[in-house]
Amino acid sequence: MHRREALKNVAFLLGGAISASTMGVLFESFTLPENEKNFVSFSIQDEKIFAEFANIIVPTTKSSPGAKAAGLGKFIPMMMQDCYPAKMQTSFAKGFKELQDKSTTDLGKNYMNLTVGERTKLMVDLRLMSIAQKETKSEENQDLVYFFITARDLTLLGYYASEIGCTQAREYVAIPGRYDGGTTLKPGQKSWAT
Repeated sequence: MHRREALKNVAFLLGGAISASTMGVLFESFTLPENEKNFVSFSIQDEKIFAEFANIIVPTTKSSPGAKAAGLGKFIPMMMQDCYPAKMQTSFAKGFKELQDKSTTDLGKNYMNLTVGERTKLMVDLRLMSIAQKETKSEENQDLVYFFITARDLTLLGYYASEIGCTQAREYVAIPGRYDGGTTLKPGQKSWAT
């Protein structure tokens, strides 16, 4: 199975948890022209920021490692560069820069120096900003909101398509038996990955 097919399957399982624009990119059957791939670039430091950002969305718990351990710091920019058209890559990169500017302006520190609590507060602010923009149709903070929604979506897709997401965050049977769509989950049991 190719990466795009695996991600489509995960996107289907997540249903309404990801945005229409991300679903559109994943379900499009087009291949990006070579001149649109890697239209923007991200540094190793940027990958560290992506990992920390994703880890706020899917943190480490007692039962499974978080997004950082699943390699989302490299996954998010790779998907953006390989699968999204140049215009979306540019908007994402601008929004990523605006995230860092907002961190410095609102909290007085660069993103990597924020505490988990400060990163969570920033994430809540971004969520509220995206809800407000959706309601008002305002173009203010458009790139930052696009970044937030897309990075959130890619975090969910990447995590639940990763080995950690499939085998530790969810119930997993390497060789499943018969299909039983009406099975009941025991209290506290994880949902099934297979």
